[in-house]
Amino acid sequence: MLQEHIVRSFDQALDGLRRTIMEMGGLAENQIESAIQAVVRRDTGLAGEVVRLDSRLDEYEDAVDTGAVRLLALRQPVAADLREIVSALKIAADLERVGDYAANIAKRAMTLSQAPPGLRPVSGIPRMGRRVQANFKDVLDAYAERDVARALDAWSRDGEVDDLYTSLFRETLTYMLEDPRNITPCTHLLFIAKNLERIGDHATNIAETIHYLVDGRPIRMSRPKGDLSSFDIDAPSRGEEIEE
Repeated sequence: MLQEHIVRSFDQALDGLRRTIMEMGGLAENQIESAIQAVVRRDTGLAGEVVRLDSRLDEYEDAVDTGAVRLLALRQPVAADLREIVSALKIAADLERVGDYAANIAKRAMTLSQAPPGLRPVSGIPRMGRRVQANFKDVLDAYAERDVARALDAWSRDGEVDDLYTSLFRETLTYMLEDPRNITPCTHLLFIAKNLERIGDHATNIAETIHYLVDGRPIRMSRPKGDLSSFDIDAPSRGEEIEE
């Protein structure tokens, strides 16, 4: 009877960890959407809300860390249960960084709202944002459903995000060369685009973690990357971040 209680308690704790990850992912998804809308609509109020809510993602990550460490210390899990806990820690870290990038975008949106309207490269931000959001939603759904095929499909589309980033970079550079007055607002747009590209990279991280969680082994293929040669100086590798 005692053993049955221990097993049930452990399963409930794992379920709680999964629910926390899903709630955290839902908040991160909303943060991305709101940050993009703040840029497009020049909405400083919405941008401020994104910045304010960033601390909630930090709280979620702390909750996952605390719960995971407790399970590791008390239960000493192995095999699939251990992968579940390790994966939760990794995904929570990725989601927290996604929130940071959304907050960075919102801060840039506040600054851009002071610039004259009509800067044409802004139209590329929602297009790139939709691709990033689609990939991000797919990896969250894949985590909820333990769907490796869906995770790999999103993983394979990361190169499309890189291609959109490169295209936006080239378009923005053209406007900067045409009129020096565009340099400052276009620079903010480039940082926004780079933050979106990095969100896409974290979605890819999560897809790889899902593959490990379900199959028990890492993905052996190389990551699909688009042409980033036009802005390599600001293209960090995994684990390296942009400082605002």
